[in-house]
Amino acid sequence: MGMGHVILRVTIKLLFAPIVLFAFYVQFHGDYGPGGGFQAGVILAVAFVLYALGFGLEETKRAIPPRFLTFGMAFGVMIYVGTGFLTLFLGGNFLDYNVLDPDSHHNAGQHLGILMVEFGVGMAVASTMLQIFYLFAGREAEPSDDAW
Repeated sequence: MGMGHVILRVTIKLLFAPIVLFAFYVQFHGDYGPGGGFQAGVILAVAFVLYALGFGLEETKRAIPPRFLTFGMAFGVMIYVGTGFLTLFLGGNFLDYNVLDPDSHHNAGQHLGILMVEFGVGMAVASTMLQIFYLFAGREAEPSDDAW
């Protein structure tokens, strides 16, 4: 292993945690300002793509197996849709967050509903983006016309 690989890997290890922390900041700040689930999901996936670039695809797949990503995609959508059905069962419209805390004068239901939905979106997006990366990065190169 050359010195360039050592520097690259140390740099990736130094950047990984701040990138994940920033993704969580964007995720949980989504109900107060710009940002939310989609952006946080992409940022979180980027941390693992960066890891894969330095340590290899197989090492990254050991850290987050593709079957976990399949679960994450489905579960994220279920959280989103489940939040909508919860508001229906509580007597409101689909994704009418006010019914989650009807007695609040500070829109607590809105904040809770948005956090739930954005969490589902973030999980689904991060899982989907990383799964797409796994599929493209793990694909075999097609033979050129000259190889025939």
